[in-house]
Amino acid sequence: MAAYVNNVMIIRHELIARLIRMFKAGELESKINALPVELYPKERNPRGRCCIYKERAITRYKMLPLLGYEVPSDDIDLHQLSEYAANALERENQPEKILTVVDEACTGCVQANYVVTNLCRGCVASPCVMNCPKNAIRFTPSGQTEIKPDACVNCGLCQKACPYHAIVYMPIPCEEACPVGAIKKNANGKEEIDPDKCVYCGKCITACPFGAIFELSAIIDVMRAIERKQQVIAMVAPAILAQYAESPAQVFAAIEKIGFSQVVEVARGAEITARNEAIELKEKLEEGQKFMTTSCCPSYVETVNKHLPGLKPYVSHTLSPLAYTAEELREKYPDAKLVFVGPCVAKRKEARDQNSADYVLSFEELDSIMEGMDIQPDKMEGIAVESYTKESRGFAQSGGVLGAVLAEKQAEGFSYETINGIDKAMIRTMKQMEKGKVTAQFYEVMACEGGCIAGPGANIKSAKAKKNFINSMKSLG
Repeated sequence: MAAYVNNVMIIRHELIARLIRMFKAGELESKINALPVELYPKERNPRGRCCIYKERAITRYKMLPLLGYEVPSDDIDLHQLSEYAANALERENQPEKILTVVDEACTGCVQANYVVTNLCRGCVASPCVMNCPKNAIRFTPSGQTEIKPDACVNCGLCQKACPYHAIVYMPIPCEEACPVGAIKKNANGKEEIDPDKCVYCGKCITACPFGAIFELSAIIDVMRAIERKQQVIAMVAPAILAQYAESPAQVFAAIEKIGFSQVVEVARGAEITARNEAIELKEKLEEGQKFMTTSCCPSYVETVNKHLPGLKPYVSHTLSPLAYTAEELREKYPDAKLVFVGPCVAKRKEARDQNSADYVLSFEELDSIMEGMDIQPDKMEGIAVESYTKESRGFAQSGGVLGAVLAEKQAEGFSYETINGIDKAMIRTMKQMEKGKVTAQFYEVMACEGGCIAGPGANIKSAKAKKNFINSMKSLG
């Protein structure tokens, strides 16, 4: 099975696997309330928490998004997990939100960006105390100073004033990672995601050391559709080739073993995307448009729509590989449920906006489902794998979309660049692009550095993913 990056992922993987075991045994409603106690009996040490009782409480909160529900603003103790499970087994529609914050887990994070270290000498001058505009710094019985988190406004004047450099800046990981300032502390000191700003890049999920940020999962919805013997088709992103050391034929067999009626590669749609994008680029340049960017990364499209409106005219109108694949499958199998499986948070938003998929699963969720069902790809007998161009499967990596467009040979002699990851610095660069300050005629844009194989829903380290991807591509010829 897959190797995991950190303990947060291991915990999430364990929770999903247990959820699947309960579901498959028909015991989801009857056993889910006992899960936190089973995971944290009295003799077990908590994982970085004050006590097992808080660990149990946080586990209960974390089960909500895995069941497909936003963490409520009121107290979870007003409802049993079994109530949420019962509703999940009966619901017809998914919640509108994509992400939620488990605020009880979030409390473990730093509450202020500036912290006094033990280098403080408690000096008589006390410039930190004297220059604080909010009276947020006080002396402790030891003679050193400390900052009151509830009063600090993170102005940084104390750090500048300290002659011993005893005050350090402590970034809040999720806020530091977010390229568009979509996640901030609310009045109660808990992180909140602003849906009007969020571009669903997923960087906050991977940055949070406490595993407090979750996607609202469709695992129960997918498994219920399979259990009801509906036709459920898995549409796998090209990045699936990077997730396992086993052959694609074995991985696809393992996915079918879950209960999917078919496994279809989204590389099918990528061939159409590359062809149409090459034609569109040629037309735009002939019309005199200065440049064009790709459109297949939904996080980039969200970034343009919400933060870079000046770039809208330059974004390709070509649909994504998922959209073209789904369009073909819906025509062929109108009653089927389509499930996109990939590494991308933003695909959940795209799927809802375009009705390109009924449900979305991450690679992490897929691997956890296999664990819960005791399905091991390395033990599977491979199934037939369809033939697609190496360029269409290459969409998984940074530079892959560009390579596919170049291979179409529709437009020639144009200059091009790749934007390999969107961060705060790149947002500033793209604001210059809005003003027409560009150095190329065609830009491939990927929100994740390294491309989709390094997406937030991936379940292995990017270095290992690159190696797996190369080996898989060789095996497919």
